[in-house]
Amino acid sequence: MGKIALEGLEFFAYHGYSNEEQKVGNRYGIDVVIDTNFELASVNDTLEQTIDYTKVAVIIEEQMKLPSHLLEHVGQRITDNLFATFSSITHIKIKISKYNPPIGHLCQRAFIEIDIDRS
Repeated sequence: MGKIALEGLEFFAYHGYSNEEQKVGNRYGIDVVIDTNFELASVNDTLEQTIDYTKVAVIIEEQMKLPSHLLEHVGQRITDNLFATFSSITHIKIKISKYNPPIGHLCQRAFIEIDIDRS
């Protein structure tokens, strides 16, 4: 088993519960850690026997483009799509941060974290 991770992905998207958040948009950060068995890839040096993190980034980008009220919903869509695309994934941990959330106080970021084991 091994881990494949993307840290510090950044997107501008239109998620939020208020209409204003969905109109104005905000900056988001995503970290994802995927557990998979890439033993064959490490021996054979073949991309087909591991998780292509370029495809992971594309899946995340596609889901970030779809506005949602809740980051929890965005995170669930991302994990569902990753599990459906890569059958070798056994575990996903994803953190989605909203920078400068509109909460009436100075706040660097708010985040949700989803941790799903499908082994």
